[in-house]
Amino acid sequence: MGGYNTKVSRGESTEDRFTGAIEKHTSQLPSTTFLGLAIGSMAVSAILKIMGKDDWALFVGQWAAPFLIMGNYNKMVKQHGSDARRAA
Repeated sequence: MGGYNTKVSRGESTEDRFTGAIEKHTSQLPSTTFLGLAIGSMAVSAILKIMGKDDWALFVGQWAAPFLIMGNYNKMVKQHGSDARRAA
C-alpha cells in the first residue's frame, strides 16, 4: 500500500509475435461477430433444451460468456492496440 506503484507504464511491456499475429487477424472481425455468436449459442441452447438434450444445452449455453469476453478483448485491442511500445 504505502506508495508501491503497480501501474504498467507505456512501453514497459510487449506482446510476443504469436499474440500479435492473432490480434492482427481477429481485430479485423467486427464486434457484432462475437455478439452474434453469443446470442446464437443461447438460441441453440434453448432449442436443445426444448428437444430434451439437457447436457448439450448446458454445454452450448456456456459458450455465450466466452464469446462476449473475446468480443470485449477484441474491442480493447482495436481501441488501444496490443503493444504500447509500437503505439508510442
